[in-house]
Amino acid sequence: MLTVWGRANSINVMKVLWTCEELGLEFRRVDAGLQHGVVDTPEYRARNPNGRVPTIDDDGFVLWESNTIVRYLAAKHAAGSLMPMGLRERADAERWMDWGSMHLGLAMTPLFWQLVRTPADRRNPELIASSTADSEAQIRVLDAHLAARPFLCADQLTVGDIPAASFVHRWFALPIARPSLPHIERYYADLMKRPAYASQVALPLT
Repeated sequence: MLTVWGRANSINVMKVLWTCEELGLEFRRVDAGLQHGVVDTPEYRARNPNGRVPTIDDDGFVLWESNTIVRYLAAKHAAGSLMPMGLRERADAERWMDWGSMHLGLAMTPLFWQLVRTPADRRNPELIASSTADSEAQIRVLDAHLAARPFLCADQLTVGDIPAASFVHRWFALPIARPSLPHIERYYADLMKRPAYASQVALPLT
């Protein structure tokens, strides 16, 4: 059976769990990271020398790095749908995966940590303001792209959506003022209709 190590409130773990649910895979999740520990044990470090989550074991094949895990599972179980088959189509999806992590994710992560995981008396107002502005700038890129298409790369969900869409939930769940952006609002509403997204990504922020 597929085993996933990671805590349910980690956005990188959410990507993998969402993918598993979308694919209808049988899996077990083992709590690891932050308050759960595990990641600094010799046994875990033997699987993932970085001591981060998630890590998977798929019948003896051990893999880490969340986007890579998503690509692997989609290629194995959903080639031609969640994982596009054509070279250019796959490159387009992988580009948006990287964008979701390296642009939207990097912009929003300081905001999340400040507003959710930092006590109010220790928050940095300047960092919150700058991260909010950076996050909005990236969300506007996403909104503009979605004006002409229902999903990021095709007429259906692909791996290209998984990282960015995971951060989209945080955008709408964080206690911030947000501009009205119709395309990202429609996208989020459509995502919320997907049981796998609702159960694995659209969770209270902790």
